[in-house]
Amino acid sequence: MREHINKAGYGEQFIHRTGHSIGTDVHANGANMDDLEIHDERRILPNSCFSIEPGIYLPDFGVRSEVNMLVRPKAAEVTGKIQREIVII
Repeated sequence: MREHINKAGYGEQFIHRTGHSIGTDVHANGANMDDLEIHDERRILPNSCFSIEPGIYLPDFGVRSEVNMLVRPKAAEVTGKIQREIVII
């Protein structure tokens, strides 16, 4: 994901980590999805949840997507509805 955004020329504006683990406090203490904020070599364990939420922030506006995932022993599945429309905040 980060490499794709870098190739598109937005690498310096990609200042939000790719995602994080999700627990009872939303931002859980499990593995992070990239090394933006901290170096993390932990594995994503089965039956755990994590978000995929890349964000690009330009001077006048920012764009971020969020998809929540549940990891199963042999696959991962999207939990909830996948956002397909732009929401202006």
